[in-house]
Amino acid sequence: MILVDTSVWIDFFCGRNLPHVATLEQFIQENDDLALCGIIFTEILQGIANDSSHKRVQSYFDPLIMLPMPQPVFIKAADIYRKLRKKGITIRKTNDCIIAATALEHRCQLLHNDKDFIPIGNHFPLKMIKM
Repeated sequence: MILVDTSVWIDFFCGRNLPHVATLEQFIQENDDLALCGIIFTEILQGIANDSSHKRVQSYFDPLIMLPMPQPVFIKAADIYRKLRKKGITIRKTNDCIIAATALEHRCQLLHNDKDFIPIGNHFPLKMIKM
């Protein structure tokens, strides 16, 4: 199962010709198990100003696997942030810690285009798709 981060979906919907978009397109063509979580879904939808586009994009995600986010995800997210901060590494967005913790909780791979996931992957067993 592959958790696809907001950074990839934004580039995908904008039609950008980038390696992570090509990888997502390949996963879609191969009918791989793609997942999202509440944080990613919210980040995507909040950025769409047009009402008809908002509904259309929302429907695109219906076939994806919605990963639950129980309490251990949030505890793990806080641990990720705290442990990295103790090492002098600051993750810019709490949401990235939550997304990483969700991927860890569900043992998924993460497809992303966000540099904050790199130090998380260097210090935690986060499986990331290599480009």
